[in-house]
Amino acid sequence: MADLGNLANIGDQFRNLSGRHPGQWPLLPRLLCGLGVIAAVSVAGWFVQLSSQIDELSAGEATEIKLKEDYKTKVGLAVNLPALRKQKEQVGEYVATLEKQLPSKAEMDALLSDINQAGLGRGLQFELFKPGQVVVKDFYAELPIEIRITGNYHDVGAFTSDIANLPRIVTLNNMSLNTVKDGTLGLDAVAKTFRYLDKDEVSAQRKAAAPKGPIK
Repeated sequence: MADLGNLANIGDQFRNLSGRHPGQWPLLPRLLCGLGVIAAVSVAGWFVQLSSQIDELSAGEATEIKLKEDYKTKVGLAVNLPALRKQKEQVGEYVATLEKQLPSKAEMDALLSDINQAGLGRGLQFELFKPGQVVVKDFYAELPIEIRITGNYHDVGAFTSDIANLPRIVTLNNMSLNTVKDGTLGLDAVAKTFRYLDKDEVSAQRKAAAPKGPIK
């Protein structure tokens, strides 16, 4: 009977709680409410901490994937490094060969003489040999030369072949053939020669290409 009485007493503590301030509740409901709040706060804190850890884990996994990809890329480069070095050497040799075909500013007069001699050596007559304005590019300069030569068909053809076989780079552009007196041929063309820029010219080009500072 005492146990039933205790149970009834416990049950009475939970009656008529609605509308009453929790501070006025009996001891047992207050204790249970406090424990419930503590449990809820603990669970909420655990979930917040877990969510933060999950975010850190996801970020770590993404970083791991990126590092693996970087590692694979670097391994591939390391494996191909000898081939890349050899390719670089080949490119350097090719560039050096091309540079040898470009005369310097001081050698341009000799190249113009070579073009003239190529025509005279084939018995051609120069009616026009007019160097134009030098056009400066990024790393080289271009000199156009207007030419007009006359001669027979085979000599004109041999002249164009001789120009192509010069040790320096010379191209014939805008070529036009026409018949002149006595059945000879006339060739009008623009011969373009190229030379590399000297250090001063390269420096001037870089300064010209550099972005301008803010206008004050």
